[in-house]
Amino acid sequence: MTQTIDFRTDPSRYRHWRVEYEGPVATLWMDVDEDGGLFDGYQLKLNSYDLGVDIELNDVVQRMRFEHPEVKVVVMKSAKDRVFCAGANIRMLGGAAHSHKVNFCKFTNETRNAYEAAEAESGQKYVAAVKGACAGGGYELALACNHIMLTDDSTSSVALPEVPLLAVLPGTGGLTRVTDKRMVRRDRADVFCSTEEGVKGKRAVQWKLVDEAVPNARFDEVVAARAVEFAAASDKPDVARGIVLGPIERTVSDDGSVTYGLVEVTVDRAARRAEVLIKGPEGDAPADVDTLVAEGDQSYILRLARELEDAILHLRLNEMGAGLWVIRSQGDPEAVLAHEALILDNRDHWLCNEIRHYWKRVLKRVDVTSRSLVALVEHGSCFAGVLAELLWAVDRSYMMEDEFEGDNRLLATITLSEGNFGAYPMGNDLTRLQTRFYGSDDATGLRDQIGEALDAEEADDAGLVTEILDDIDWEDEIRIFLEERVSFSPDAMTGMEANLRFAGPETMETRIFGRLTAWQNWIFNRPNAVGEDGALQRYGTGVRGDFNMERV
Repeated sequence: MTQTIDFRTDPSRYRHWRVEYEGPVATLWMDVDEDGGLFDGYQLKLNSYDLGVDIELNDVVQRMRFEHPEVKVVVMKSAKDRVFCAGANIRMLGGAAHSHKVNFCKFTNETRNAYEAAEAESGQKYVAAVKGACAGGGYELALACNHIMLTDDSTSSVALPEVPLLAVLPGTGGLTRVTDKRMVRRDRADVFCSTEEGVKGKRAVQWKLVDEAVPNARFDEVVAARAVEFAAASDKPDVARGIVLGPIERTVSDDGSVTYGLVEVTVDRAARRAEVLIKGPEGDAPADVDTLVAEGDQSYILRLARELEDAILHLRLNEMGAGLWVIRSQGDPEAVLAHEALILDNRDHWLCNEIRHYWKRVLKRVDVTSRSLVALVEHGSCFAGVLAELLWAVDRSYMMEDEFEGDNRLLATITLSEGNFGAYPMGNDLTRLQTRFYGSDDATGLRDQIGEALDAEEADDAGLVTEILDDIDWEDEIRIFLEERVSFSPDAMTGMEANLRFAGPETMETRIFGRLTAWQNWIFNRPNAVGEDGALQRYGTGVRGDFNMERV
């Protein structure tokens, strides 16, 4: 699996999903093309999915929020007979590299989180209408919906059979959502996750695995009525029409570097490093929200989010050897603040709301990326407001102090905005500043500095950067750090960074990306799952896996 994976798509290119719109209700049909796998060597039978299926779903969810804000209820259905979804394709998993399996699970987690949060963030409630078998990742698709309806018949069931069948875990948050979201009793969850055939009908309701079971003869009728009922009860404001998300234009070089309009990614494979340069706005911020709507996907604040997200996903899946990302910026910080201020000052406007939450999702992708991350606050940089969030998402940050010989750019500064105090929370439900200063009083008074361009000494005193360096030390200290970081074991770095990035309370989201993902990562390396005689390799042969029964 060495081909370049492109996360850009649009409805005209979908092979696995289709959407029907009827006023405030949208019906999302899963109709996976068996021969439409992202790679060769497997068929996507029974609505099983691979990364390509999920790339389309991610696009559906994004367009639902920006292009169809009139939608208040999304009903997820299967277009196949007698099956809702069989989950992640086992042949794909069996043949995939370990790194692809792990990144596949991470991306599917992020996609589930996006539509799971759509009701609270955008007033779009997702309803799973389950007919037929709904197993593994298929049930995880349903679990992320806000309401699950199951056909009460002899063939429809929900199941998480990964442990008994494959010797792996549900990879998309299933274990966590069963207990933390569905509130299934722990012992019943144990039974459920150890049972291949799953649970049907009224028992599934009794165990809280679904919200309601409806007789087959009335299922479609009740689903339609429930969608209308939920839409009528929604307090989401009516919006006549959304904006169009056009294609993200970019140029990819043979060396993996990518050039966008506002983002430049330079890949140095020999140095095992990628540099991400973010450019500030060239024009003034829109005068009002009507102008913002008119600019649509070309508004600076939205265009930058889309390009940065695509760059993150490109580097994650296509440049896994680049273990260190260096994040830089150049531009006018006051202009960045002006563009951000428009969306913060008009949070009740649907588009401003969507852009703010989009930035929250993009920044969360940074938080959970398994790369060493460093930010360089250089002269001429524009780490202000929402872009300053990147300084506290990374593992370390270095800032230029005082003038540098031959450098005519404006001195490096960092500027806080109101957005840094709650607009873009992390997965632990804290801001990045709260996480940075967790358990201490070091953040006291930072609100008083909103809007002030803090120079290196002031930023250092406030605890906003790791270290400040002058002209004499900058080049050598940065070089030493970059060389040292890529010399460490990438496994040790991934573990260390993932542990240090999330201080404070544990949430369903941090459990999914931390505890569950860490165990799955380990299990994906174990011979009981992926060895020649492991369950994942023997699946479908009629022969069970041959396990090493030692508990580790």
